[in-house]
Amino acid sequence: MKTFDWIVVGAGIAGASLSYELAKTGFSVMLIDQFPTPENATRYSYGGLAYWAGYNDLTYQLCQQGRERHQVLSEELGVDTQLREVDLVLTVPRDTDPETIAANYPPFVTPPRWVDTPTACELEPLLNPEEIAGAFTVRHGHIFPEALNQGYIHGFQRLGGTVKIGIVSDLIRVGNRITGVIADGENLSAANVVVCAGGMSRELLKAAGIKVKIHFTHTEVLETPKLPPKLRTVVMSATMPRFGLEAIATQPELEELWDEPHQELAPFIIDPSAVQLLDGRLRIGQPSRTLSNPKAVINQGESEATIREAIAKILPSLADLPATWYHCLVAFTGDGLPMIGAIPNWSGIHVFSGFSNPLVFVPPLAQRYGEYLAGKADPIFEQLSPSRSNVKYSDINGG
Repeated sequence: MKTFDWIVVGAGIAGASLSYELAKTGFSVMLIDQFPTPENATRYSYGGLAYWAGYNDLTYQLCQQGRERHQVLSEELGVDTQLREVDLVLTVPRDTDPETIAANYPPFVTPPRWVDTPTACELEPLLNPEEIAGAFTVRHGHIFPEALNQGYIHGFQRLGGTVKIGIVSDLIRVGNRITGVIADGENLSAANVVVCAGGMSRELLKAAGIKVKIHFTHTEVLETPKLPPKLRTVVMSATMPRFGLEAIATQPELEELWDEPHQELAPFIIDPSAVQLLDGRLRIGQPSRTLSNPKAVINQGESEATIREAIAKILPSLADLPATWYHCLVAFTGDGLPMIGAIPNWSGIHVFSGFSNPLVFVPPLAQRYGEYLAGKADPIFEQLSPSRSNVKYSDINGG
């Protein structure tokens, strides 16, 4: 049986792009995912490119590199990513002080500007003026996320990469070395394995006795059939409730609870939000739950009703549209930076996961990490290394 240089686990935007970049440098690579057509956070994302949201030197740099990378990806991959710019409208709830909200924003490279309710409704005529105090707005990049994801996979295959459909149940471990994966009962060998499994990354590594501080939310979205143009902008909440949820759920005293079943680490939140893709489909959401069990069952009926009730206040004409409910896991880390690199005290095992602003950060970081693994020095990966989380990377059961 062939031993690959790399097995990449997970074919969302992280795994697909990294597989492509590794193959470009000449490595033999297998990309493995359980779904023939990816069913993951990339598939159900809004497609937003928040170039404006850099807040320190590192993220400023990544936002700029992400913008530059997206300018060439359609041509490089031979796929139309539908790259465009739209207005992002961050609605401020009625009776909420916008100055308080703005004071809590990081020092974004392009801070969203405040507009009053009439101006917000000019930008997005579907907004309900009775439910908002106004909005913050900024120009926002946008792509068709599935097209980019599939473009990377097809580009990877053109470079000779191997795609396998299968469920990875465990890593093959010899002492503190990982030598491959077990997928559908089959042993697959590699000199290195890199876990790009998003919200399932923690669970997969834990099965092999490796503990990492990658966390996840259960996130849901309603997706409509293709409809005539309705929504001009991307609408989200100015309070950015997801970031508050992540801050609570990653408090140090809660870390051990992530490895216990049936824990809820922070109260449920919903960000009343919507986007319309260029093909006419709308995605409407988004609830987020920090449930420690990645396979937790969400009550679909109750959740769909909650989404519709929330969006009815902000965008009432969207509330009763026919739509299908979807659920996925979204990975994050406690400091908002991705976890990229070799796992300390182990060999043969890497991680490439936990991205905030993933559609901006992943393409440049995948390119840089592929080159880094091929021997090009790059100090950025010291800042993103799993060792920064001060976790003892050892056997969970045996120390």
